[in-house]
Amino acid sequence: MDYKAIAQQTAQEVLSYNQDTSGWKVVKISKKVTVSSKTSRRFHGNIYRVEGIIPESTAKLSDFLYQPANRVTWDRSLKVHNMIHRIDSDTFICHTITQSFAMGSISPRDFIDLVYIKHYAENMDIISSKSVDFPGYPPSSDYIRGYNHPCGFVCSPLKENPAYSKLVMFVQTEMRGKLIPSIVEKTMPSNLVSFILNAKDGIKVHRASSGHRYLNGHSSLQKNN
Repeated sequence: MDYKAIAQQTAQEVLSYNQDTSGWKVVKISKKVTVSSKTSRRFHGNIYRVEGIIPESTAKLSDFLYQPANRVTWDRSLKVHNMIHRIDSDTFICHTITQSFAMGSISPRDFIDLVYIKHYAENMDIISSKSVDFPGYPPSSDYIRGYNHPCGFVCSPLKENPAYSKLVMFVQTEMRGKLIPSIVEKTMPSNLVSFILNAKDGIKVHRASSGHRYLNGHSSLQKNN
């Protein structure tokens, strides 16, 4: 399987979602986070678009979101997030296990996702992910194996204040199992708002406690004093 080619194609698809302005319906606005959705072309469900402002530069925000090592320390929707295979400095495969949500009516899922960061002009970064098959991590009886159709983060400098970033997230997750679609549709918007708020809190804590240094496989960035 040509993982690199799949990663590049996924990033291009996320870019196309970001450029697509038609058909989105706002389903929730809370604490300056906007969630919109429309019918996915990939599966019988919705694709969600989540927008928020993060008080951090785009380069540092991208580094923070890309590195898997500390994801579970701030992302309360996950209980496991491990890199299981590195392809190159910009591409790796992760095994993720979610927490249960919707008051326990949606049990934990696990995912095998191909993650890739691509830098674009005007300081825009896309961190894309898509579920793939990976030898050594077949589905187990412990968890229902979910599937992420092309998802990702689009990080770009806020025009009014480049020290801040606009974060746009796209999610189209097929939970699988015997779930009533309406349960997912009712709970997903609130969970997506929580993700953005958790990321804002997480980057604030990380900035204060990491010696002002961001480290991952592709860069090391000093905090501006």
